[in-house]
Amino acid sequence: MVAACLSTTLFVTLIVGFVIWLWRIINSYWFIPKKLEKFLREQGLKGNPYRPLSGDLNDLSKSKKEAESKPMPISDDIIPRVSSYLHQSVTKHGKNSFIWYGAIPRVTLYDPALIRDAFNKIDDFQKPNAIPLTKLLVRGLVTYDGEKWSKHRKIINPAFNIEKIKIMLPIFFKSCNDLISQWEEMLSSDGSCELDVWPFLQNLVSDVISRTAFGSSYEEGKRIFELQKEQAGLTTKAFIKAYIPGWRFLPTPTHLRMKEVNRDIKSSLKDIINKREQAMKAGESTENDLLGILLESNHKEIQEHGDNKDVGMTIDDVIEECKLFYFAGQETTAVLLVWTMVLLSRYPDWQTRAREEVFQVFGNQKPDFDGMSRLKIVTMIFYEVLRLYPPATFLPRTVSNSVKIGNITLPAGIQVTLPIALVHHDREIWGDDAKEFNPERFADGISKATNDGKVSFFPFGWGPRICIGQTFALVEAKMALALILQMFTFELSPTYTHAPIVVVTLQPKHGAHLILRKIEI
Repeated sequence: MVAACLSTTLFVTLIVGFVIWLWRIINSYWFIPKKLEKFLREQGLKGNPYRPLSGDLNDLSKSKKEAESKPMPISDDIIPRVSSYLHQSVTKHGKNSFIWYGAIPRVTLYDPALIRDAFNKIDDFQKPNAIPLTKLLVRGLVTYDGEKWSKHRKIINPAFNIEKIKIMLPIFFKSCNDLISQWEEMLSSDGSCELDVWPFLQNLVSDVISRTAFGSSYEEGKRIFELQKEQAGLTTKAFIKAYIPGWRFLPTPTHLRMKEVNRDIKSSLKDIINKREQAMKAGESTENDLLGILLESNHKEIQEHGDNKDVGMTIDDVIEECKLFYFAGQETTAVLLVWTMVLLSRYPDWQTRAREEVFQVFGNQKPDFDGMSRLKIVTMIFYEVLRLYPPATFLPRTVSNSVKIGNITLPAGIQVTLPIALVHHDREIWGDDAKEFNPERFADGISKATNDGKVSFFPFGWGPRICIGQTFALVEAKMALALILQMFTFELSPTYTHAPIVVVTLQPKHGAHLILRKIEI
């Protein structure tokens, strides 16, 4: 009798548990999305009807695959290729529209005034919770919100102080000069050579970030960089299906390799950090690299608030920030340089103007910080490259609490897209030549370059959370381009294939095949 009662009780418990679980699934993947959809449509926002589980992801994946399946004509009108589905959505539903990322609607904020408000309201528009698999690529400062973000930003700030960057200039020069020497050795008897500059520029930036981040441990740092590059490719491959419930738990070859790479990176970084901390405890002087500055800043923060356990970073925190150094430091500068060389190859007049400015400021001498700050034409060119080919094509945010922005009320639980590439190419904002290369638009600075005077140019983000490494990236890029312009002219090779593709950042799918010619001085 007792056994029968227990059996009945267990059966009832299982049934109740199953019903609760089933209700939560139905609620999460039907009732909540439909409720959000109704609310958004009442606000005048348009989009496809919600489709259970996958939403628009299958269409998004198909659109991306189709757009990237073949090269495009040599043109800077890249939006239909690199932001294909978002472009289709805006064309079909208007600028005030939304896309379904699984069961989550993501509203496109296109109006520069709304974009400005979203960047300023950092408590209302937070970074989306990272999909577990994408956390293996990068976390750190760029993914945090609230107090954790404030704490990490304060500790990391000294590493990107302008005086620290000046100290790192000899490292920038050595790595860039090594690249120039490599290219000189490849020249044929007539002083020219044809090569794909993309892998060389990736290796250049890898060398710079390895030396500036890890100092004497830079060789080990370069190995970590190679793993991070592989992880970026794996993350892009896994991203589309990551919103499908349960998919991330499947032991696919991609998932298994991502976890293996992550373990290897963390192990290597932990060894470097432990050695550095032991050296600090032994009283050895701190190396003047990003890791050394970060550890010193962290140590000071802990000493000043030793009674508070929440102060400072753990070793796992430091590891994530080191991974971020690699990802953000390499990706931004390498893609900026490669698209700059491609565009200056296509627009030789601007290449000539940039070269004349470099020779006017530096002659044949080594570039210095004060001189680089006077490179107005080079700066205009970089801004225009970042406008046409921004490293990130969009920025996502999550609405943590119901918020009113402009005339729209956004409910908690949805996401928003800040569409960098689309806004950067918009004719209503930039004029009829929006899809053309024209650095002259930045002659009077960023604020006067657009027709609206609002937030229309944000390749590094904007507001309180603007990229902490922006100055680092631009100084490094200026050093590299100045040295290249001093030594070579360059043009597109007949073998160049124009095929921008998003692999986390905006990269040339088939490389950047150029013809370099040594300048006879």
